[in-house]
Amino acid sequence: MPRKRSGLGKGLDALIPGGESRLPGDSVAYVPVKAIRPNPRQPRTRMDPDALAELTASIREHGVIQPLVLAHDPEGDGYILIAGERRWQAAQLAGLARVPAIVREASEQQLLELALIENIQRADLNPLETAEAYRQLHEEFGLSHEEIAQRVGKSRVAVSNTLRLLKLAPEVREALLEGRISEGHARALLGLPTHQAQAAALQTVENLGLTVRQTEALVRRLNGERPEPKPKAEPSPELRALEERLESALGTKVRLSHSRKGGALTIYYYSDEELEALLKRLGVENEEA
Repeated sequence: MPRKRSGLGKGLDALIPGGESRLPGDSVAYVPVKAIRPNPRQPRTRMDPDALAELTASIREHGVIQPLVLAHDPEGDGYILIAGERRWQAAQLAGLARVPAIVREASEQQLLELALIENIQRADLNPLETAEAYRQLHEEFGLSHEEIAQRVGKSRVAVSNTLRLLKLAPEVREALLEGRISEGHARALLGLPTHQAQAAALQTVENLGLTVRQTEALVRRLNGERPEPKPKAEPSPELRALEERLESALGTKVRLSHSRKGGALTIYYYSDEELEALLKRLGVENEEA
C-alpha cells in the first residue's frame, strides 16, 4: 500500500503523487515541453547549477522517469507546472520535445501550496524562500500560522520563526542567501532593533568568523544586557567533608579550593578575639601581644 505523504492540506494529497505512487484513474500523457509554463507561485528563486547539470545528463541518457504534475492553464491551451520544475528545466536543457506528465486541476492557492510542499519535502528551499511562501499563504490567502503548519507538516512555532526572517536587514538576508551565515546566525541578529544595527553586527560576525553562540552573545552585549555570572561549582563531597573537619578543629568557617596544581585554604575570623583564639589553636604566637 503506498505510503501517504504527510503534511499535505485537505485535498492536496489528491493533486500530487507521493513518491512514485499514483491515484486510481491516473494516466500519464506526453506533453510538449513548450506547452508548459512555470508555476507563477513557485517559491524557489535559486537553483543549484551543478545539481541541474547532473540531472540534465541523467535525463539525456535515461529520459524523465518520474512524471511531472501539471494543471491546465486557465489563460490558454497549455499547462502550468505544479511539481517537477527541475525535471522540466533539465528536460529543456537535454533537448527533449515531450515529457511524461499527470494533469490535474488546481486552484491558485493549491499551486503555491503544492510547490511549497514539494520543495520543503525535498529540502530544496532556502529559509527566505520558505518564509516568502509562508507570507503569501498568510497574507494573500488568509491562512493562519497554524493552518500553514498543518499543510506543510511543520510546527506552528517553526512557521512563525521562519516568517520572522523577512524582518532581517537586506544585507543580512543577502548573506543568508549566499550561505555566508547560517539560519542560526540570522535568527540571532533578529534580536537587534534596527536594520542598521543588524548590518553592523553582521560585519563583526563575518570579520571575526563568530559562531552562532558567539553571535548571540554579541547581540546581548549590543543590547546592553549583562552576561549572566557563571554559577560556582559545588565542592566535591570529599572536599566538603575535609572542610567540616577543619571547621570543627578550628572552631570557625573554613573554605578549601583545590586543583591539580595545589590550592588554597581560607580560614575566616570575625573579631580580634577569634583571631587570637585561632593563633593559639595553631600554635602561633602573636608578636604584637
